Amino acid sequence: MAVTPDETADLALLAIEGPVATVTLNRPASFNAIDLAIAKRLEQIAAEVEASDDIKVLVIEGAGRAFCAGGDLQTIGAAVAADTIASTVGEMLHHYHAFIAALRRMPKIVVASVHGSAAGAGLSLAFMADLCIAAEDARFTPAYAKIGASPDGGGTVGVTAAVGPRRALQIFLAEDSFSAAQAMQWGLVVKVVPATELKAATRELAQRLAQNTIAAIAATKMLVQRAPTNPIEQQLAAERDAIIDCMHTDEARAAIEKFTRKGK
Repeated sequence: MAVTPDETADLALLAIEGPVATVTLNRPASFNAIDLAIAKRLEQIAAEVEASDDIKVLVIEGAGRAFCAGGDLQTIGAAVAADTIASTVGEMLHHYHAFIAALRRMPKIVVASVHGSAAGAGLSLAFMADLCIAAEDARFTPAYAKIGASPDGGGTVGVTAAVGPRRALQIFLAEDSFSAAQAMQWGLVVKVVPATELKAATRELAQRLAQNTIAAIAATKMLVQRAPTNPIEQQLAAERDAIIDCMHTDEARAAIEKFTRKGK
């Protein structure tokens, strides 16, 4: 059944405050599990955020008791029973992966703010974000191996980039779950705070990130993503071109002039 934009509007909420946009997964009764409707809504939101010249930081959070419980098991179970896995899961991931690809591509810093459970695709989403901040009560559960499945939602990209292939294999195939403290020790999380302080700490981090110029954010994200695969000469050339482009912006000119005046 087709889902119209009006029907999906409340499944994920978008709030914009200056240079910071916040997406709230809003299926609390289902622990913000991903089904076709929310996948379509997230794809729409990502397109809107990506197209904005004013947004510098995108925060992703979950309503209710969890960040995101992963793929909706009712949807998946029905597809298995009806033998429509390829079409049902394929259509859902078509839209959800468009959302994930936009997060990776957009010249904004994406921050996952995680509390409660982040399982399966929820874990993947937490670590596909450029940065992740977590509450002490956050619990990360790979979940895929338990249902005989491999990861989706960009998990193999985000986790592997952060911890390397060996640890990524351990996480996806040998870990039942792990804590926010363990995630921080592995380099997956930038900060762990008490659950009651998560919103304030996330806001503080987002505002700090938003102090960077739009050009610097875009160039830095692009350079860091390409560094592992670019030959050194190509990466150095990209760094040269990017820093020159950044320095030509009005924001950078003003900042450089301010620093040079301080030195006199």
